[in-house]
Order: sequence, then C-alpha cells, then structure tokens
Amino acid sequence: MNSKRQKTQLQQQLLLAFSQEGRSESPMARDEGTVLPMADPCTESPTSSDRLMESISDLENLDIAMAKVIANGGAPGVDGMRVTQLEKYFERHRDRIIGELLSGTYRPQPVQRVEIPKPDGGVRKLGIPTAVDRVIQQAILLVLSPQWDETFSEHSFGFRPGRSAHQAVAQAQKYLEEGFAWVVDMDLEKFFDRVNHDVLMSRVARRVEDKRLLKLIRAFLNSGVMIDGLTSATPEGTPQGGPLSPLLSNLLLDDLDRELESRGLRFARYADDCNIYVKSKRAGERVLQSVTRWLAKTLRLTVNQTKSAVDRPWKRKFLGFTFTTQRKRSIAPASKAKFKKRIRELTKRNRGSSLVRVISELRSYLLGWRGYFGFCQTPSVLRDFDSWIHRRLRCYAWKQWKTGKRRFAELRRRGIGKDLAAQTAGSSKRYWHISRSPALNMSLSRACLIELGLPLLMEPETKV
Repeated sequence: MNSKRQKTQLQQQLLLAFSQEGRSESPMARDEGTVLPMADPCTESPTSSDRLMESISDLENLDIAMAKVIANGGAPGVDGMRVTQLEKYFERHRDRIIGELLSGTYRPQPVQRVEIPKPDGGVRKLGIPTAVDRVIQQAILLVLSPQWDETFSEHSFGFRPGRSAHQAVAQAQKYLEEGFAWVVDMDLEKFFDRVNHDVLMSRVARRVEDKRLLKLIRAFLNSGVMIDGLTSATPEGTPQGGPLSPLLSNLLLDDLDRELESRGLRFARYADDCNIYVKSKRAGERVLQSVTRWLAKTLRLTVNQTKSAVDRPWKRKFLGFTFTTQRKRSIAPASKAKFKKRIRELTKRNRGSSLVRVISELRSYLLGWRGYFGFCQTPSVLRDFDSWIHRRLRCYAWKQWKTGKRRFAELRRRGIGKDLAAQTAGSSKRYWHISRSPALNMSLSRACLIELGLPLLMEPETKV
C-alpha cells in the first residue's frame, strides 16, 4: 500500500468525520418543566440506501479502515493475527473478503475475552475482535458514523467527533450554575453486556435498508466469545473492544436522549453514563423512578439501584470529576485515590530502577493524567499532588543511595555543604521524614526534578 496515498486518504476521511466539530452547544432551558429545544428526529435515515455495502467494501474505504486499525494497534484476536500482518493478508485475500461482503456471506469470528479490573472492584469485560474483523467494523463505521452522528442529541458527548468528556462535565456545571442543584445519577447495569439484540437491531433497521449490512451487524453481535479456547454464544450485549460498539450504543441510547428531551429535563450523557439535573430531591426521585420504568419497558435495560442515587452533585462523581459547593469542577475522591495508587506503584522504593527511568515512566503517566484532570478548577489539589510526588521521588533516591557514605557523596556532588551533608547522611530518621530535610530539598529541588523530565501538574503562574 502506498504510504503517501494512504496518508492523504486518511486525512480526507478524518476531515469528513470531524466536519461537525463546529456545532454549537445545546441550548439551555429556561425553567424546570419546560421543553428544551431539540433537533427534529430524522424521518428518513441518510443511510437508508440499499447499496450501503458497496460503499463499505469500496477499496479506498477499506484502505482507510485498515490504516486506522493499524494506527490504533491493539492485541490480536482469537486467530492470533497482529495488525502489522494486515496489509499482506489483504493483498492475498482482498477479493475474497469483498466478494463475501457484497454477497452477504461474510462471517465474523468470535471475539477474544479480556477482563480488565475496575478501580471499585469487579471487572470490565472486553471483547477483542480479530484484526480483519476490526477492519470490517471500521469500514462500516466510516460510512455510517458521519451520517448518523448529525442526527444524535446535542446532550450526547461520548464517542462522537468533536465532542468530549470535558464538554459533558462543563454542560453539567452550567446546569448547577442555573440552580439545578440536585443530580439523578443513573448507572445502567452492565450496559454493554446486557444490550438486547432485537431492540438494537430494530433501531438499526430504522436507518439501514441494505439487508446485507443488517445481516452483517447482527452477525457481529452474535459472533460469540472465546474463553480459554471454548466459544460461548452471545445472545445479548455489544462487546466493548470493537470499533462499531460505541456507535451502536449511541444509536440505542439516542432513544433515551429523545425521551429526556421530550420531558424538558436537563441532562448530559457520555456513553452509558447519564446524569440528570433537577431543582429538588423529590423531583429527582420521581425522575429516577419513571426513567427506570421507561428503560426497562422500552429498551429492556436495567438501572442499577445500588449505584444510582438522587443526591447533591458534590457528593457524586461524573466522568471522574465532581463539583464543589461553589459549583467549581473538582477531581472526584475515587479518581484521586486511583491516581495516588498508580504513583505509589511507579515510585515503589524497592523497584531497583534508576531515578531517571522512574521519572521517565512517571512522565508518560502524568502527561496523560494532566491532559484530562487538568480541567479541574481546584489548583491547590494539583499543587499538593506535585509536592507529594516530589517527596516520593526524594524518598526513592535516598533508598537508592543506600549507604551513609554514598549518601554523603551524592549530597556533596549536588552542592550541599560538608557539615549539612554529613548530618543528613548520618541521620536515622525514616524515608518520609528525611524527604523534607533541607539537604534533600536543595539537592533534589523541584527545578532539578523538572530538569530530569518530570512534568508539573500545576504549572507555575507566569509573572508579568
């Protein structure tokens, strides 16, 4: 495959997929109980053509899909094929695959079951399709997503071009500022594992007339899951791990969005995480009960009553964030605990890695974490985390230096006076206490750690 041509094609497709980026925010409601303005649901789907499979199996579309799958990487599926083997495989089998797609005889393989531990206990079940099946799903997504997305609700923020979790949190904050200071925090019980195939396919059929594509999407849902070499049927659910799953989940939950809009409710949804904002606890309890009944009857989805609640927003979390009583964005306690657990793992004193290596690993994690949680409006939390991390690293270095002789030499090498270096190196105080000593603070100062590559979570204010 010509890499320059591939890059150009991918850029063109991405431009198409992100063409909705400049859309305006959803309009705010005036008073609780009034109906929010909402987009008119499409009476006829823009993808209602019975020739969709021709667009999906188009050579250029498949090339773009393959390029995206290769760029995303990921583990192999049940057949063991890696994404790096895709190009050669498609060179040999492209005509057969296209023929099966066009004739409606393509059959996906079972997904590979992978279980990821959740921070609050339990596991998240992922289903990893084979590399070839991921290309086919991506090819379907490239055709359907740009056209379906423009019909989805303005209150839906998950897995959509130009939309993000930050926008969902900001939307929730606006509701609080307008006086909707109670939240209906709904948890859909094992949503991706419990999606009813018949209900989902009925929503797909409203938009897709091509029976070959309907058959193929149904085949992906029913492909089964392989666990320890044995394949089990999947009578329900849409496995997380494939490119198509987020689009299908948004399609199904668009019905929920429209129902909430028709009731005049203020809400923000990111995938299956939906928060509704009201003005009183009593109103919230009514909403939770009625929406629970509606979900069970209409979409056959169950609300987890244990994890769902009507409460003040500062007592709940939304996409890793919470809010202060002053309506400011803050980091949820569970997110803080997860962060500190990971930092402790990376700076564990008996790791045996060099300080430079530890800082390099920290850098990768901290930059990603800061990119997401830096959206908070509580800078003191970020500053406290910075100070805590610096102390952890000083403890790590002190452990690594081991003997009093080496500690003395390391302190002297870093410009510490002879008397202070000797006093500190000979101290019997424990690691956490010694990390606050003047000698360590000067020899491994914040500037020194930054020079070694450690990023700050809270950037210092620029003086004018």
